[in-house]
Order: sequence, then structure tokens, then C-alpha cells
Amino acid sequence: QVQLVESGGGLVQAGGSLRLSCVASGRTFSMYAVGWFRQAPGKDRDFVASINWSGGSTYYADSVKGRFTISRDNAKNTVYLQMNSLKPEDTAVYYCAVRRGSRVSGTPSEYDYWGKGTQVTVYS
Repeated sequence: QVQLVESGGGLVQAGGSLRLSCVASGRTFSMYAVGWFRQAPGKDRDFVASINWSGGSTYYADSVKGRFTISRDNAKNTVYLQMNSLKPEDTAVYYCAVRRGSRVSGTPSEYDYWGKGTQVTVYS
């Protein structure tokens, strides 16, 4: 069992930055890939970024490529999402998720554990 807690969300002006953190419980966290997803009101949950077990492979949605960076520190059981050049359309609840596999994935159904999310609001 893996439990996930996200933090770092908030209110930021367009063009600003935020760094989200996802802290995981469980000794096997370092073996698993982790993803970030987001969901805006009335919309489906969308893929944002994914990182493999070692941090050596990453995968991004086109909408965030070049602006967001996913990274991980397995010694701290933590995955980060650095978000730069934020836009109002980035406003959503951001969720981290863990899949019991080592490779990156952008498919929500392939993830086994989810956090409760953290709100990001970008105003113009």
C-alpha cells in the first residue's frame, strides 16, 4: 500500500512559478513510476507528467512541455513538479499517482494509488 500527500499548490499570477511536492509512504516507492495529473472543474482528469523509477526517463503532456519539470528524490520518497510560466489554463486540482510499474505512462487507468490533490489557481 502506498499513501500519497501533495502540497505546494496555491494562488499565483500568470507567468509565475510554483513547485508541487508529493510525499509517499511505503518502502517500495523507489521501484515505481510516478505521474502528475490535473483536473479542472467540469473536465476530465488530464495527464501532466510522469517519471520512471530512477528519474532517468520523463514524459510530458504537450501543453506543459518546456514549462514544467518533474523530478524525484527517492531518498526522501518525494516527487516534485516545478511549474514555470504558469497560465490561467493551468488552473486545476493537481494529483500525484503511483503505478506498480517502473516505466512512465500518461494513462490514468495504469496508476494504482492516488493522492487527494492540491489546488493550483493562476490568475491573469
